[in-house]
Amino acid sequence: MVATLSLTQARRIALAAQGLDKGRPAGPVTSRTVGRTFARIQLVQIDSVNVLARSHFLPFFSRLGNYDRAILQQMAGRHPRRMVEYWAHEASFIRPEHFRDLVTWQNRTWVGASAMDPALRSGVTRLVLEALAAGKPMTAAQLTAAIGHVEDRKHGNWGWNWNAVKRVLEHLFEEGVVASASRTDQFERRYALTKDVLPAAALEAAPDPQAAMDRLIDAAAKAHGIGTVRCLADYFRVPMKAAAVSIQHLVDSGRLEPVTVRGWDRTVFRHVDARLPRTATGRALLSPFDSLVFERRRLEELFGFHYRIEIYTPEPKRRFGYYVLPFLLRDRIVARVDLKTDRAGGRLLAKACFGEPDAPADTAVELAAELLLMAEWLGLDEVIVSPAGDLAAAVGSAIHGVGRQYPL
Repeated sequence: MVATLSLTQARRIALAAQGLDKGRPAGPVTSRTVGRTFARIQLVQIDSVNVLARSHFLPFFSRLGNYDRAILQQMAGRHPRRMVEYWAHEASFIRPEHFRDLVTWQNRTWVGASAMDPALRSGVTRLVLEALAAGKPMTAAQLTAAIGHVEDRKHGNWGWNWNAVKRVLEHLFEEGVVASASRTDQFERRYALTKDVLPAAALEAAPDPQAAMDRLIDAAAKAHGIGTVRCLADYFRVPMKAAAVSIQHLVDSGRLEPVTVRGWDRTVFRHVDARLPRTATGRALLSPFDSLVFERRRLEELFGFHYRIEIYTPEPKRRFGYYVLPFLLRDRIVARVDLKTDRAGGRLLAKACFGEPDAPADTAVELAAELLLMAEWLGLDEVIVSPAGDLAAAVGSAIHGVGRQYPL
């Protein structure tokens, strides 16, 4: 018989799978702790927006609290790497063991050189690969200079005004020929040959496509705990039809089980390793790119929380702000806050705070404590709460109360 779960139970399964169902570690956060968290969530999405902090740093804060961000730089930038960059949900840090499987299934040719003049592309590719084989990792700008490439740049396409070298590099990156060895302080990739970046085990012969998809969907199901075909396909952003075939394979092998969730009108699958805690006691501010929230339909169905990031919305039309983080309290998302780091002034700016309908009475106090913890993690001296939003006054008042007890 197919098990039936309440929506609350499904939420707790999802939170437990993501490591968000209970309080943070009490002691110092070590590289091993960070590594275990990464192994649990499988990937962290990369985004260039740095209004608060780089997006890939935030999921670890949400789950672990105050930790040293240098740990992630070491995991991604030193041998043996435990995080590598590739296309997954979007541009992401992934576990090395998923690299070859994702290369087999990803198809992002629009990002690179597929539309270039073939002769130009071939010539630039040869020079780039020769330069990388002979030297250390380099940025696109450094490689452009190293091979002596010159071209007239076009400026009609904001954000994608890449020269031929960058386009070739991104094409080679998508093919798995080159990889990101590290990032500069300006967040530029330093490219290297993939064989010089990834462990040898991650570079074995291309796997059977079906076996590769089975592994990716199994990993997605572990990370989600529970989800629909759409949820599981979206985690690594793989084709839905192929994902559906793998889901059936995993059901047949006993890795997934179909379940019914009250209020969810589609077939749902639960991973055999998924845990259902009796309660959820966690608290976290979640990045807009956190793996708990980046599939918006799933988020709304599980938590009743409608969420859109408004970075590209003109300011007068924004409802909640520019860089808005959902606030998770126990097993509900109870508020959202627009945050910005004032690095020069040493301040964390809460530009707006909004409570969700029926938010519990302790929402403001808990959010205040979370903001103070985030300020401490970011090395900031104080939290400033602007008056915008229905929760702002209560959060501002609580900040002062909590701050007296727990000075930064």
